[in-house]
Formats: sequence, C-alpha cells, structure tokens
Amino acid sequence: MIFKRELKRNLKSLIIWSIVLSGLILLTLSIFPQFAEQQKAMERLLEIYPESIKKAFGMNNLNMGDLLGFYGVEIYMMTTLLGSIYSAILASNILAKEENEKTIEFLLSKPITRSQIVTEKLLAVLVNILILNGVSTIASMIGFQFAKDPDVPTDTFTLLIVATVLLHLTFGAIAFMLSSILKKTRNILSVSLGIVLVSYFMNVMAGVSEDLDVLKYFSPFKYVDAALIINNNELDPLYIFIMDAVILLSILTSYMVYKKKDIAV
Repeated sequence: MIFKRELKRNLKSLIIWSIVLSGLILLTLSIFPQFAEQQKAMERLLEIYPESIKKAFGMNNLNMGDLLGFYGVEIYMMTTLLGSIYSAILASNILAKEENEKTIEFLLSKPITRSQIVTEKLLAVLVNILILNGVSTIASMIGFQFAKDPDVPTDTFTLLIVATVLLHLTFGAIAFMLSSILKKTRNILSVSLGIVLVSYFMNVMAGVSEDLDVLKYFSPFKYVDAALIINNNELDPLYIFIMDAVILLSILTSYMVYKKKDIAV
C-alpha cells in the first residue's frame, strides 16, 4: 500500500527529472560528431585551459575525441551530479513528510509496523533511483548513435553505470537516514543537498590543488571518477566497500531510529 502510494506521489517528479536528464544527454551527445571532426582545434582550445581546471574535470586523463572519453567528461558529470541531487531530494522527504503532513496518524492506525513503513518507503526510493538511471542509460545508448563509430566498450560503459547507481544510492541512503532522524522536511532537504554539493566541491578542489588532495577521500564523487574507471577498466574495491558500508549503515540507522522515534499522533 505504502510502496504503491509513494510511487504515485513521486511519479511526476520522476518523469520531469527523467525527461530533463535524458534531454541533456541527447543534446550533448549530438554535438560529439562536430567535436570529433574539429578535434585538433578543440585540443588547441583545451591547451588554453589552466591545468588545474583540466585535472578537476578529468580532461587531462581522458581523450575527448574518443566517444567514451567525451562521455566521461561531459555526460558522466551530469548523470552523477544531477542524479545525486534527485536522490537526495527524493529520500530526504519520504519519511519526515508523514509527520509534517499529519498523515502519520492514518498510517499508524493501520495494522502496519514502523519497520514496514521504512521498508516500503526505502523500496520506493530504490525503484525511483533505478528507473532514473535506466532512462539515462537508454538515452546515452541512443545518443551514441549520433557518432560515426558508436562502438563503445560494453564492459567499461557498464562499470560507469554501476558506479553512477552506487553513488546515487549512497546519497539517497544518507538523505533517507536524515529523514528518519530529523522532523522538519525543509531542514532535511537543506542538509541533504548540502552534503551532495559539498562533496562535489571537495572533489573539484582535490583535483584543482595537490595540497587539497586529501579531500578526495571524503567525497563519494571521487570514488566513481570517470577517468580512473575508463583507464583502468575497473571500480576500486576499496571505494566500493566504503560506499556499500555507508549505504548499509545509513539504512540500519534509519530502522533503529524510526522504530524508537517519538512520533506524536
């Protein structure tokens, strides 16, 4: 009951985000053929860019004249950042809004436990994130066809998709945990988005300055760096472990806190 209701509640938002993200992906990939044809001119243009900027966005480690390299620099940044923002917005409101909207009284009057509430809402978050990633993946595959040689290594592309999903689930789990702890949805949303944006900023700063390199260990965006995945054709096991641990810890905390939470009915 709760699971279906949450899917309906968030359907409009999911459609809008899917359309916007897919549109951006297709629009960006549509310019790749012109970019590839003028690669030498583009390379000269990129040489003007400060080295710190190229490092920050992976331009120094990826060949933008190559379709997968172009994807790693231009598209991957959009799917990871925008998808993380969507995940944070979705998960940050999903539990606390019942208290804010006074609908928790209705839920708790039914033969349903708090653990069931958390489980079904968590599943709704998971399904929405997977759908958004599924749509963006399909849009990317369609966009690849704009290139004269659309042959992209399936294994590497799959790793990029898996990394993106893991990143979104990480931020989604953190925001979900905050939704179980805090009461005001506005505060939860602010903190959740703040975590995403600060993490992204730390990743950029770690690339800009070697003195700030330590910041990369505190940013999940660095764990799924496109250049590392494409060049090494693998996901770093340590980074996967850290993200999985954060996801698991956040979910367990959500269950423990919500079961004991003082909810006024």
